[in-house]
Amino acid sequence: MTVTLKKIAVAATAVTLAMSLGACSKGGSTPASPAPGGSGASGAAASEISMWTHNAGNKDELAAIQTIVDDFNGSQAQYKVKLQAFPQESYNQSVTAAASAKKLPCLLDIDQPNVANWAWAGYLAPITGMDDTLSKYLPSTVAKYNGKTYAYGYYDVSLTWVTRKSILDEFGIRVPTIDQPWKADEFMAALKKVKDSGKYANAADIATGWTGEWWPYGFSPLLQSFGGDLINRTDYKTADGVLNGDKAVAWATWFQNLAKDGYIAKKSGSDPSQDFMNGKSAFLWNGSWTAVPVREKFSDVVFAPPVDFGNGGKVGGGSWTWGQSAQCSNPEAAAAYLKFASADKYVALVAQKTNNIPTTDEAAKLVPGFEPGGVNDVFRQYSKKFTVMRPETPGYPYIATAFEKTAKDILNGADPKTSLDALVKDINTNQQQYS
Repeated sequence: MTVTLKKIAVAATAVTLAMSLGACSKGGSTPASPAPGGSGASGAAASEISMWTHNAGNKDELAAIQTIVDDFNGSQAQYKVKLQAFPQESYNQSVTAAASAKKLPCLLDIDQPNVANWAWAGYLAPITGMDDTLSKYLPSTVAKYNGKTYAYGYYDVSLTWVTRKSILDEFGIRVPTIDQPWKADEFMAALKKVKDSGKYANAADIATGWTGEWWPYGFSPLLQSFGGDLINRTDYKTADGVLNGDKAVAWATWFQNLAKDGYIAKKSGSDPSQDFMNGKSAFLWNGSWTAVPVREKFSDVVFAPPVDFGNGGKVGGGSWTWGQSAQCSNPEAAAAYLKFASADKYVALVAQKTNNIPTTDEAAKLVPGFEPGGVNDVFRQYSKKFTVMRPETPGYPYIATAFEKTAKDILNGADPKTSLDALVKDINTNQQQYS
């Protein structure tokens, strides 16, 4: 087996383990015979290139992307992009299968946590000549690996503590700000007041009933706020010390005690936002995607910044991005599309259709609610100030899956130090292949 094929096999296995967070709906069907990169149904290999997206079940985002494709095709006669949509559930598997068969499209969207793995495996080609444009993007929407840019996205989301002003007033809890978030002791005192009142099934809901990418996306920022991390980011070779040191153990102990002391459920309901709106919890750790339904229900909703557990508040970063495959037979066409599609008006179009954070300041001005001072501007500010990217290493899909299992074990009573030591050992072993 060649080195390249071995990398593809490893990447396929790793991505199968990871689940995409994505602000996307599900549905649709996979095309029976995907077109390989650089050729389409017309057979005009020199001018027509194919582009894949996971948005088959998300009509609004898919329509926005189709608009960009149509605008590009209509702007010049040299190239034509043909868009094909896949259901999100099968998208990653379709990409890895196409990579093995050397039939990747020229352009494709990639969930940001997978970019490093796919770049390492040889799926993706670096994006060049766009540094000035991408310097205006939120850092969390520009995916890099080994110092090179491989993808960019139109939007991001941000984590937030959702509550209500009436709840805070009732229990004498301060309304936090981006410059003065809750500290650990203040936050835990607030949870205790709510719990002791007996008014709520759980003082807080942190979506422990969800599975997959939510666990590293939602909970590793809490670990990082304690001062730990998923891996040592100086060389990405080991997690020793950062994931099993004193600060990480302190996070794990706190995390376990949230359930042990009755502040959260070990396994929440399937729809934490709805449970919050139904009065089952007073605080909700969730994403900016909750803003629309919660505002429709309450007029006094508060979207609070992440709690500072000692190392500053942290939120996760990175959503769906766009890049160019390394198998594209017409890289000039792919590069031309990526440059064209990066314009602020297209950032605004996709962000508005998905109700997510626009990646550029200029685009934010075009999206109602995300303009400076708008009702959603707070999420852009959180993203700018608090984001920590999920580790940009080929091993991330494995790290994510292993972290989820270990965190669930800890929540259910496993010894924090022993569990984290075992997790670190597993991650270190897996990372050796990427050295």
